Amino acid sequence: MFQTFDDLSDPSCGAPHAALLRAELARRGLDGFLIPRADAHQGEYVPPHDCRLQWLTGFTGSAGVAAVLGEDAAIFVDGRYTIQVREQVDMDVFPARHLINEPVTDWLGSKLKPGQKLGIDAMLHTVREVRRLKEVCEEAGAELVTLGDNPLDSVWEDRPEPPLGEVALYPVSLAGREASDKIAEIQSALKDKKADACVLTQPDSIAWLFNIRGSDVSHTPLPLSFATVPSDGKPALYIDGRKLSNSVRDALSDLTDLGEPDGFVSGLKTLGKAGARVLIDPALAGIGIADAITGAGGTLVEAQDPVLLPKAIKNATELKGAREAHIRDAVAYVNFLCWFDEEAPKGELDEIGAAEKLEEFRRETGVLKDISFDTISGAGPNGAICHYRVSRSSNLNIPLGKPFLIDSGAQYEDGTTDITRTLAVGEVSPEMKKHFTLVLKGHIAVSTAKFPEGTTGAQIDTLARIDLWKAGLDFDHGTGHGVGAYLGVHEGPQRIAKTGTVPLKPGMILSNEPGYYPAGEYGIRLENLEIVTEARDLPGGERPMLGFETITLVPMDLRLVDVSLLTQAERDWLNSYHERVRAEIGPLVGAKQRIWLEQATKAL
Repeated sequence: MFQTFDDLSDPSCGAPHAALLRAELARRGLDGFLIPRADAHQGEYVPPHDCRLQWLTGFTGSAGVAAVLGEDAAIFVDGRYTIQVREQVDMDVFPARHLINEPVTDWLGSKLKPGQKLGIDAMLHTVREVRRLKEVCEEAGAELVTLGDNPLDSVWEDRPEPPLGEVALYPVSLAGREASDKIAEIQSALKDKKADACVLTQPDSIAWLFNIRGSDVSHTPLPLSFATVPSDGKPALYIDGRKLSNSVRDALSDLTDLGEPDGFVSGLKTLGKAGARVLIDPALAGIGIADAITGAGGTLVEAQDPVLLPKAIKNATELKGAREAHIRDAVAYVNFLCWFDEEAPKGELDEIGAAEKLEEFRRETGVLKDISFDTISGAGPNGAICHYRVSRSSNLNIPLGKPFLIDSGAQYEDGTTDITRTLAVGEVSPEMKKHFTLVLKGHIAVSTAKFPEGTTGAQIDTLARIDLWKAGLDFDHGTGHGVGAYLGVHEGPQRIAKTGTVPLKPGMILSNEPGYYPAGEYGIRLENLEIVTEARDLPGGERPMLGFETITLVPMDLRLVDVSLLTQAERDWLNSYHERVRAEIGPLVGAKQRIWLEQATKAL
């Protein structure tokens, strides 16, 4: 199994670990310290070696920060984790705050006193974050102290070793472009920005640029590393040499100068001493990176990581791979749904059993490299926890009469998948059908959207919510995230969300996943992946328009649909989608599953 169900969180760790940290801070003459859920790469995917927030508080979510002062402490999480944080963290030690509604900077502004010193790890806080932190400290008469090491590491006695996942070359037959061509594109962009070099901190940017994949973090083929790319000449790749076989080392040596990670800061200082203008992404680069460059005499050019947009716009080979991966994944998923409909009504199936069986069907493809994240298998009230991770202690039997939410994905060499389905188990209430159908209407609105070039994800996001809003309902997460090409299941800069300010472009892959989550009761979410395409067949149209191509091909559960709430156009979309699923997936499954699929995709 790629997924484990061990209990990773222990709320009782909060008090003793906070005491250890406070003692170390006092020894260093610090009055406070910030502990983000981040490593030096500022990515979403963090190895156990760098899970400092989890060690300190017990919180296992993918976003958050804790603040520890002499007498006060708090943990800050966003709307996805408001339920989870209270289950995993001792609220007496780390009271929970909403990361958006009450940012950590606001909290610090009310707590810091004149003359106090607030410490941060220079590699764990971005340039943009540190600017705001400095403002808050100055307003309070306090001092922000950037540290070259982390006080928490000094008291973390059983800290895991850094990962040493083997690096593999990603073939051009799947990547669609030579690494040398990608490097030339980035170098051209640097010249346009009048930058002499750029710094890359995101492992997925580095993996895409050099056509490599790794295994340093769970479920995502990332090689943890840093890189600098000059506007002319060879890039430098800072990666632990123990991850490289001789053949991989030889291939990379033709493209880049290889160095160990502990030489990264020295490389930055060398750029600074040469007076280089160095592009960094202030939202991704730690302040320690910026300080190393400017402290040695270099100049910063602040701009978005130049790899993000080219990586997000998939080429024809990557899109072909994504489509093929989704067909393969749909076959496994239909096998699972057929099995689920037999087993769940018996009343003995639990969340872990469902997650294990779905992974088993994906393994039967023979080409599964990993799952793309821990399957969210949420029965009853656990379904209302947006990013719920089932463990042996939280595991529930899947009850009759409530929706069951399962959000999962797969990593195949030719593509990354991510799909959520909400399934009826037994007879569900009219209210549940209403909520499901309102979510479905939002999903259809996004899928069928036509929009002019330059439209952002924030503008599309409203389409997913409007029918929920009319009913006085909403959901506290974005409608969609970008998805990589055998890379991260969450990829920027594209997103469909209130914060989605990047224009959507043909070739981008995004999720479409509105939801609704009555706390303590159940969860509903429907997710397909969509490719942004040029819209066609718009008679009378005056402007170039874009739209979406749905590549997830798995039935929606018709037993949860209140047909009276759908317009004729929405019924037509659902019938057409199911007809496509039946036509493309039906011939690829067994006779038993084909019979099930015919029933599951019948026209409304």
